Amino acid sequence: MTTTYDRGAPASGKSDPGRRGSHAVRWWVLVVLGVAQLMVTLDATVVNIALPAAQHDLGFSDGSRQWVITGYALAFGSLLLLGGRLGDLFGRRTTFVIGLVGFAAASVAGGAAGSFEILVAARVAQGLFAALLAPAALSLLSVTFTQPSERAKAFGIFSALSGAGGAVGLLLGGMLTEWASWRWVMYVNVVFAAVALVGAVLLLAKPAVTERPKLDIPGTLVVSAALFAVVYGFAHVESTSWTNPVTLGSMIVGVVLLAVFVWVESRVAHPLLPLRLVLDRTRGGSFLAVFVVGMGMFSIFLFLTYYLEASVGYSPIKTGLAFLPMVGGIVAAATTAPSLLLPRTGPKIVVSASFLVAGTGMALLTRLALDSGYVADIMPGMILLGLGLGGVMTTAFQGATAGVHHEDTGVASALINTSQQVGGSISTALLTTVASSATADYLSSHKAGALTVAQAGVEGYTATLAWGAGFFVVGAVLAALLIPNTPLAPSEGEPVIAH
Repeated sequence: MTTTYDRGAPASGKSDPGRRGSHAVRWWVLVVLGVAQLMVTLDATVVNIALPAAQHDLGFSDGSRQWVITGYALAFGSLLLLGGRLGDLFGRRTTFVIGLVGFAAASVAGGAAGSFEILVAARVAQGLFAALLAPAALSLLSVTFTQPSERAKAFGIFSALSGAGGAVGLLLGGMLTEWASWRWVMYVNVVFAAVALVGAVLLLAKPAVTERPKLDIPGTLVVSAALFAVVYGFAHVESTSWTNPVTLGSMIVGVVLLAVFVWVESRVAHPLLPLRLVLDRTRGGSFLAVFVVGMGMFSIFLFLTYYLEASVGYSPIKTGLAFLPMVGGIVAAATTAPSLLLPRTGPKIVVSASFLVAGTGMALLTRLALDSGYVADIMPGMILLGLGLGGVMTTAFQGATAGVHHEDTGVASALINTSQQVGGSISTALLTTVASSATADYLSSHKAGALTVAQAGVEGYTATLAWGAGFFVVGAVLAALLIPNTPLAPSEGEPVIAH
């Protein structure tokens, strides 16, 4: 038995089934990782559609309903960096399998929940295991595909699934809720997990552990508490206000703890998050790009869904179908930009231009009204959004893991997910306030009536979309300033046991 580095396909191009990096096997590995990623991203929206039915069945209040979403977000967001580092220390294959099994078990518990408390506990458990699963999947992708041309294709497909998962979740949630039961939005995860688990056991090579793992305990405790406080603070805004003592206290504590975390990481021998990962301009700019994508995407899925259902009267299934042109745009851009645009123009141009395309699509949607037609008024903006988001995500995912040593791919991948999660938490709180303010302003300046109330809702939704367009413009500027227009460096393959 020997230890080798998995660096992609052998020079001969022949398949070696004993290694994850063999030419034939690693594309099946991509399928496994893609299924797992789709499951995690679906879960971000599939439950939203089923919440009213679950609330009616279990009898919990409107005020309690947010905890079904917040419980997952708190566990997922606060434990991602720890989950990523555990993958680096104890093996990405191991954490990937544990994440799959745990996520499936938590989904079964949630689907069978007989009370609100059990449902929330199951959602927290889902978030915990997703924090293991999501960074493990992305880091496995990074160390499996190291050759530039194949890496671009693999990241394109993976990014397409990441971007499309939220929209597909809306459709799947609507279908399951209307045709079966809200409980099936939880049970369906078992199908995804079972497929991915079988593939993981058969295809993922066992990593070679060359040294005793070391974990940065102080950094782990500080950053987990910091991320928890930040996510909780912004989630608390939705049910209270920006000046609420708990909201302000949580945000201040989170920011202070993040500063403490940076100080700790600059001094410990084995940091949870080596600062070199974020100080590199390509990686740092890519993390910021993912953060901005998270801010913009949440405004799309949340408030555009509200518009389609509350203002236009779409059913949950029809709402999910309405997002399919955006899914098509994401898939088209994510699978073509890496091979057609990135080698010719460089990452700075691709990310900046893609943000502007997405911003244009969002700006088109700000013109929506009560009588807007789907084909003429909604679909063009959806397509542009998809094309822009697909271009940003596939390039930023590659950039965030470019040149990363195999021992750091887990935490680098976790930081990608953390950036997106925190960006989404911030924008949800901020845009909820924007929507409420715009709605109230319209109501106060127009004559009372049913039509006025309906139009006021539209004003609130379109105000959030205008802010989303602004986020994407800021993203384009940041990418232009920070990301160098140089080819992306490949990541190092992972040492595996070969016979």
